Amino acid sequence: MAKHPRQVKGFEGSLEQLASAIGNMTYDETASFIEKLADDIKRQADADLARGKTQLASRLYAAAENLYRAKENMNLAWKICIPYMKD
Repeated sequence: MAKHPRQVKGFEGSLEQLASAIGNMTYDETASFIEKLADDIKRQADADLARGKTQLASRLYAAAENLYRAKENMNLAWKICIPYMKD
């Protein structure tokens, strides 16, 4: 298996379907997913930096940082929605 597969193992749908499924979760859960994705990309950046791949690591760190900002915005959206959510 490739180190970086082109599909999500165990998921048979398209990337559009996956994005829609994640986007349709409650915003707090979507924020949690985004954070976990950011954490994993940062982990990859750390590994690439340790291997001397500084340009790649720099781009991955930037991507992770943007994802962390996206997570914060999703959390703010969640705070707006909480009063209108039904249990």
